[in-house]
Amino acid sequence: MEKKKIETFEDLRVWQKGIELVKQVYLLTKEGDLSKDFGLRDQLRRASVSIPTNIAEGFERYSRKEYVQFLNIAKGSAGEVRSLLRVALEVGYLDKSKYDQLYNSAVELSRMLSNQIQALNNSL
Repeated sequence: MEKKKIETFEDLRVWQKGIELVKQVYLLTKEGDLSKDFGLRDQLRRASVSIPTNIAEGFERYSRKEYVQFLNIAKGSAGEVRSLLRVALEVGYLDKSKYDQLYNSAVELSRMLSNQIQALNNSL
């Protein structure tokens, strides 16, 4: 099976997974108690949007070093999402199954970003 050439950031599986997480977060924060907690809701949305946005911005830069820097920022945002999800769980805004689903998506993104960062660092 032939691998598809990566020509745009939209071709990156890690970016696609980031967009999926953003959609899940926005659906979660549209209704219920979390939708009324503007601080937590907005921070969770911003952190999730930051993941694919930083992947895209880094991809569009001219140097690998800058790309890695933006991937590191995206990875940090994935950690922020995990922490905010835990807060939402602890204060009763999320049930455990929804928390687990979103948390696992964020962990998978962190792993994918780590792998991409490592591959780029090894090729510098």
